[in-house]
Amino acid sequence: INAEYMGAIAKFSEAISLNPKLAMLYATRAACYMKLKKPNAAIADCSIGISLNPDSAKAYKVRGKAYRHLGNWEQAAKDLRLGQNIDYDDGTAELHALVEQKAKGLFERKRKQEVRAREREEKRKLKELKRRQEALREQRKREAEEAEEEARKASQGGFPGGFPGGFPGGFPGGFPGAGGMPGAGAGGMPGAGAGAGGMPGAGAGAGGMPGMPGGMPPDFMNKILSDPEVLMAMQDPEIQQLLPKLMSGDPSVLAQAQTNPKIAKLMTKFSGMFGGAGAKPAAAPQPGSVPKPAAYAPRSHDDVD
Repeated sequence: INAEYMGAIAKFSEAISLNPKLAMLYATRAACYMKLKKPNAAIADCSIGISLNPDSAKAYKVRGKAYRHLGNWEQAAKDLRLGQNIDYDDGTAELHALVEQKAKGLFERKRKQEVRAREREEKRKLKELKRRQEALREQRKREAEEAEEEARKASQGGFPGGFPGGFPGGFPGGFPGAGGMPGAGAGGMPGAGAGAGGMPGAGAGAGGMPGMPGGMPPDFMNKILSDPEVLMAMQDPEIQQLLPKLMSGDPSVLAQAQTNPKIAKLMTKFSGMFGGAGAKPAAAPQPGSVPKPAAYAPRSHDDVD
């Protein structure tokens, strides 16, 4: 039987070579290819026939059967439907119904797969949106905490960069040359121990910065805290390192420190803030010399509360 179909294919091929524009010849040779189970060859011939004659029912039907043989149910149903619409026949109707059923089942499966794929994509997008929202909330929370911490630090008193516990031990005896603050007892800056000296105004007979008048003006600390130059100087590590030595009350240490331009400038600044009219800061001693301790000014009875 195969030999017969092969012979028929040869005859149709010869006829096509003589009349290549006849669509029926291609459709009939395609049917012979299907008998030999060559669906791809049949599809190629049917496609040529349909291009020559779009109303060739046989070309559609044969190609539909070839697609069904390859498992392409959707394309098979489409071609068989077109062929039956052009020229209906009972022999093809049963096959057409079977192919339509298969194609419908396949279509439903694909539709469900697409729906599940869309649902998965929507869930993924929703999850990503929640993740981004959570990250944004965490970022805003961190920024709020940092801002709160900065505000807390800014609201704390004392010199920026601060001296833990205040000026350690205060300035013993006050700034040399300064008199006592009326009504002030011993003490000093916060953190000074009992009986320790302090800023100008500590204890009777306290000294002071050379050339300063007695008594601390009420707005002295306000001037210090509002003067950017003083605040910056107080944050200088070199000055912070020298201040505890100055607080020891050792005149030789004070003399040595005053040779440091930074300390001399700071003491001059304090002298100006202290408001000593006509007073001049003490001249810085020459390196290696030991200045005489500043005389302690006795307090009058009027200085006592």
